[in-house]
Amino acid sequence: MGEIRLLDRDRKIISEIDRWRVCQGRHIRELAGFSGQRACDRRLRKLVQAGYVERIKILYGVAGIYRITAKGAKLENRISDRKSKIRIAQIRHDIAVLDTAIYFHKIHTVAYSEITTEIQLHRQDGFGIRKHRPDFIFKKDDKTTCVEIELALKAKQRFENIMKDNFMQYDKQIWVVPDNESKIAKTLEKNKKLYANIEIMELSQIQEWISDSQP
Repeated sequence: MGEIRLLDRDRKIISEIDRWRVCQGRHIRELAGFSGQRACDRRLRKLVQAGYVERIKILYGVAGIYRITAKGAKLENRISDRKSKIRIAQIRHDIAVLDTAIYFHKIHTVAYSEITTEIQLHRQDGFGIRKHRPDFIFKKDDKTTCVEIELALKAKQRFENIMKDNFMQYDKQIWVVPDNESKIAKTLEKNKKLYANIEIMELSQIQEWISDSQP
């Protein structure tokens, strides 16, 4: 491993990966404010070589993902969970979460500084407290919105409890679903009568925008 002098942007990269759990290079380019992907990839390679982050290729046809190492976690005063098993479904979900956050930043002018991730919310809860938290929340115009990326239908009671909790805690709850014909979307649509702050979005709308916006 080669040592490097950490720049402010390097710390930003490590911090962003830490709060989102995993990131692809294109996400880092956006979150860390790089003007181009090449410069971003070069810096990521240096951080990999220095042992602060690692790159893992897990899905065929999908770019590799980055996560922080024990060394990177120490920099963030965190305990590394890099030895935890990586699940493909979780990776697909996490990529969708990041794409959605970037979409809201670009389309709805949500500042990244106003976004709090699920990981950060759990950390705020404190050690030993484990309850459901949205994939991320954001504040805008003095209102707080929670965002849930739901790619697989949860058990009926759990699903309803989450909708109820979100209704009580947040001004709006946005659910991103595979498509409007899915059972998830239809279940949400039925519950809009009870929880008027529910808004439903199709993941394809976000993915199409992400695809069109890539350089």
